[in-house]
Amino acid sequence: MNCEVVAVGSELLLGQIVDTNSTWIGEQLALGGIDCHYQTKVGDNFERMQAVLSLALSRSDNVIVCGGLGPTQDDITRDVIAATAGVELERREGLVEQIVQVFGNRGRTMPANNLRQADIPATAEVLPVLPGTAPGFVLEVNGKAVYAVPGVPWEMQQMLSGFVLDDLRRRAGIGAVIKSRTLRTWGDSESGLAEKLHDEIQRLDRTGECTLAFLASGIEGLKVRLTAKAATAEVADGILATEEQIVRRIIGDRIVFGTDDETMESAVLSQLRHRGWTLALAESLTGGLIGARISAVAGASDVFRGGLVSYATDVKFDLLGVSPGPVVSEEAVTAMAYGAAKLFDAHCAIAVTGVAGPDPLENQQPGTVWMATLVQGTVEAHRAVLPFDRERIRQITTISVLNHLRTRLAN
Repeated sequence: MNCEVVAVGSELLLGQIVDTNSTWIGEQLALGGIDCHYQTKVGDNFERMQAVLSLALSRSDNVIVCGGLGPTQDDITRDVIAATAGVELERREGLVEQIVQVFGNRGRTMPANNLRQADIPATAEVLPVLPGTAPGFVLEVNGKAVYAVPGVPWEMQQMLSGFVLDDLRRRAGIGAVIKSRTLRTWGDSESGLAEKLHDEIQRLDRTGECTLAFLASGIEGLKVRLTAKAATAEVADGILATEEQIVRRIIGDRIVFGTDDETMESAVLSQLRHRGWTLALAESLTGGLIGARISAVAGASDVFRGGLVSYATDVKFDLLGVSPGPVVSEEAVTAMAYGAAKLFDAHCAIAVTGVAGPDPLENQQPGTVWMATLVQGTVEAHRAVLPFDRERIRQITTISVLNHLRTRLAN
């Protein structure tokens, strides 16, 4: 079975919003064993939307239409689907009550135009999941299911996870369980990982017990996704656990920093917590990015003591004990690490200084970065020259220095 995705919204075509919904839906369909051969974006125009939907129904077994279920005049997905199915819209009074209740729970009065969201194609079944004010629905057109879900990502994801994906699998007669596990890596290229894992990929192709795929994720590193299909969840989990150990053994735990949703910062905090150690930060060119990532992890307060954004040169001298002289240097970043650990009475520290650009500083070119980590009184510092724009320099510095501390703590 296959399923096509149609994303609705002129803002998607104008580049005002990035279509992350289609990406997420495609990934979930693949994990559920359902092929997705086409994904289409279309603006808020009745004729073009109907043409796209008709084409999707002509070439695909089922269709997910995402977006256009809001209360405004340009939200016409309901109208287009009803016209394509040859039925009228009808107001579902039960939905009116639910929508009013959503507004009431938020302490707000419902505008009258929100009643449009309770207008559903006559033959449609309302989805049993209503996280917001836009009901989703499913109806059959010539024996093919058309699912309509909101464009708000978290609402769409709840509807797919809570009903649509299971319903598609039921229609497809898929009884097996498909599960996935993602290994998150930093410090090697996609081609480098592919070369290391070449023999294992070839073995998996022969046995069919599991599949292995790479997903580049920018500053979050490279993901190695393992997927197994089995009769039960327990069997699938066993296959994934065995394959994870094989992959880790091949590429090494210095490269693999986490699994599934584990971030670099959460991995660092876990290691520090395990040792009973605390962390302090001294940031210059990153301007608080490291602290923001660390503090975003729930429970970070039992490890993270605090940080100082020492952006100005005199702050480095006065508060961190950096000696007068060049501040983009090994001496300066080392002193910053010692100063942060002392200032916050922490066992470990991270310090960064450098030139984010666009102009040179102290005869150093943009992209020149010094990073340092302190672990129990010992500092290791290293220099990097990053050939990127200002924002990417700051972001890559952040995850790189976190990874350096992670690998030191793992020893």
